[in-house]
Amino acid sequence: MTNELNELSAFAIVASERNFTRAAVKLGVSQSALSHAIRRLEERLELQLLARTTKSVAPTAAGAALLNDLSPALEQIARAVDRARSVRHQPAGRLRIVMSRSAAVMVLLPRLAAFTEAYPDIVLDVVTVTGPVDLVAGEYDAGIQLGEYIQKDMIAVRVTPELRLAVVGSPRYFASRRIPLKPKDLNDHRCITLRLTGGPYRWEFQQGRKSVTINVNGPLIIDDTHLVMQAVLAGVGLGLAYEEQVAGHIVKRRLIRVLEDWTPPIPGFFLYYPSRHHQPAALSALVNALRSPG
Repeated sequence: MTNELNELSAFAIVASERNFTRAAVKLGVSQSALSHAIRRLEERLELQLLARTTKSVAPTAAGAALLNDLSPALEQIARAVDRARSVRHQPAGRLRIVMSRSAAVMVLLPRLAAFTEAYPDIVLDVVTVTGPVDLVAGEYDAGIQLGEYIQKDMIAVRVTPELRLAVVGSPRYFASRRIPLKPKDLNDHRCITLRLTGGPYRWEFQQGRKSVTINVNGPLIIDDTHLVMQAVLAGVGLGLAYEEQVAGHIVKRRLIRVLEDWTPPIPGFFLYYPSRHHQPAALSALVNALRSPG
């Protein structure tokens, strides 16, 4: 297929130029190689496409008919190749990005207006999921995920500073229950569990060198942190969320934070994507727009 397309392209240029020397220069090949290519094409088609004399070259009737049908197709191929090349240099086109809803709210949305204004020809096709995702299998260009869940063979760019998780409950919930002072006290509480792709998320705590993991129990398992927070605000039970998500509710005393000295920083969110030698300009623009200054 590749050789035949090259030979057809070569024929079209020779027939248009009506000169092997000029066509060879245009193609960047030797005149001898070009002549052999045309001869192979004629032998394959069992047709004489070019009439040659010592002074001139002209398409035969069969060659002129082939050139007439071939030229629009070759022009369309050339345009398609140019468009493909422009993806590398022009920030344009569609990017399929996968992330959790929390990442979308905390990372993407605050920068989205400025990004779309700067790059009006880029379309971000965003899919929200909870838990790790295989970018290649899902045919995504990139994703935003917590650093601990990103595969080692991915390129990862930090898009937030370190984050901290917060265990919170509503005043209504604590009206008839004791405040937990240690992680093990959660065994006596109703906890709202976040379901990830691999199953329920285990609550992890650390104080100094002491680490504790609790498999919490409760009346509700949800796959979205924002729904977890709505349930917590309604007094269903205790929930785990990022500080940024609950800070306003804590200030307004809608939520009470507990076990604060047991929640150390975590690495934060990263934009990640498969290693590429020729990264599309649209992806480069998104990386630069979301990259954390810290």
